[in-house]
Amino acid sequence: MKYMLLIYRNERAYEEVDLSRYRDDSIQLAKDLEAAGKLFGAAPLQPTATATSVKVRDGKRIVTDGPFAETREQLGGYFIVEAGSLEEAQEIAGKIPGALLGTVEVRPILEITGLPEK
Repeated sequence: MKYMLLIYRNERAYEEVDLSRYRDDSIQLAKDLEAAGKLFGAAPLQPTATATSVKVRDGKRIVTDGPFAETREQLGGYFIVEAGSLEEAQEIAGKIPGALLGTVEVRPILEITGLPEK
């Protein structure tokens, strides 16, 4: 089963940390998962200041600046992995460096017949 591992963090907390070590460790984890045939995608996200939110009401598209909800932690990146069980996905999530400063949400991906693979 595929899982999306969503990395949440407080952007302000990262201002005080040397991110190069976390980036290097994340890159190495992604390479290791790819070599094992378990990685389907991974990427960090730009800060929430660059985000916009889109909704449609009465047939009109409404675009607003920023994320949809104000939260203590913001979505900062993701991994999409293949795992044999929820426990294995949680083990992988625990290896993501972002788990040291934030939270990694593990969510199974709903596979729908007919959707393109990529």
